[in-house]
Amino acid sequence: MYLDKGADMRQIAIGNVLVTEDSDAFVVAEIGHNHGGDLKTALAMVWAAKQCGCDAVKFQKRTNDKVFTQTFLDTPYNSEHAFGPTYGKHREALEFGYTEYAEIDAYCHEMDILWFATAFDPWAADFLEKFQPVAYKMASGDLSNLPLLKHIAQYHRPIIISTGGGTWQEIHLADRCATTVGAEVAFLHCVARYPTPAEEVNLSAIQRMAEQLPDRLIGYSCHYNGILMASLSYLFGARIIEKHFTLDRAAKGSDHAMSLQSDGMRKLVRDLRRMKLCRGSGEKQSTEQENKALSKMGKAVWPTRPLPAGTILTPEDVTLKTPALQDVLKPYQIEQIIGAITVHELSTAAPIKQEDIWGE
Repeated sequence: MYLDKGADMRQIAIGNVLVTEDSDAFVVAEIGHNHGGDLKTALAMVWAAKQCGCDAVKFQKRTNDKVFTQTFLDTPYNSEHAFGPTYGKHREALEFGYTEYAEIDAYCHEMDILWFATAFDPWAADFLEKFQPVAYKMASGDLSNLPLLKHIAQYHRPIIISTGGGTWQEIHLADRCATTVGAEVAFLHCVARYPTPAEEVNLSAIQRMAEQLPDRLIGYSCHYNGILMASLSYLFGARIIEKHFTLDRAAKGSDHAMSLQSDGMRKLVRDLRRMKLCRGSGEKQSTEQENKALSKMGKAVWPTRPLPAGTILTPEDVTLKTPALQDVLKPYQIEQIIGAITVHELSTAAPIKQEDIWGE
């Protein structure tokens, strides 16, 4: 969907959700291959993501016999996370076909949650297009894969591009390519280390990316082991936030350990929904609620004794006490009123107001 952007407004439509600089975060639960090749598990993850409040779930699609060399596919795979004796058998065990995606598509519609997938190759994109996904994702490894970007762009759907390990030059090349082919894209800051240690998260890159790409919505694909960085990323400007999701962090598979289970994802969504509220306007002014608290904590200028009308105030006549009611003199004004004259009699039962004195 192509949008008529307002002045200085970054936005992208993903399905029926318009994501803008002023909106809540669009939260994507990255299921990837954490379903372990089991459709029931995948559907259970969709249900759990919906309960957590996620906006979308994301899968991964590869055409293994076309995207990998035969030598690579035949390589023995001895990892504890292997689903087959060779890398090819491992990848095929995790791959869903038409029947599985048809059920995923139907179930996501039933659950009213959006879904899309990372297309790792043009054949995968062609396969996914049969289901008319709301968007396409391009992985960090394909940031420089402009032929794939051009191929996906022909479907006229939003494209979300991760930038892990990429350079500014590669990011700008992808952006120029998207502009040339008329693709609506968003870029995600990402660090392609799983998990990413805090010292490498580099959230400032989100702000830098927004400066470098003034017309593009910016997001964050989080590989940090926890919810903190994804929550903070909103305050740095991320509006599409992708986080790996699992039903069991101890399950077989290399991504589970760095993924969030339902409780963690629910907390992340909760915190992200609060981020828009806590960002505020940036102005500093007291609210009615603050005034109630400040009246108990703050101090005002009070007379130390009953003062007749016409008294010339001396330092001994005034002091600072609580409560600090509204429309009273502030503590910093106490020295300014020395030498002022009381307009009428003042008692110790009330703080001094501006209208109580003249000549200050």
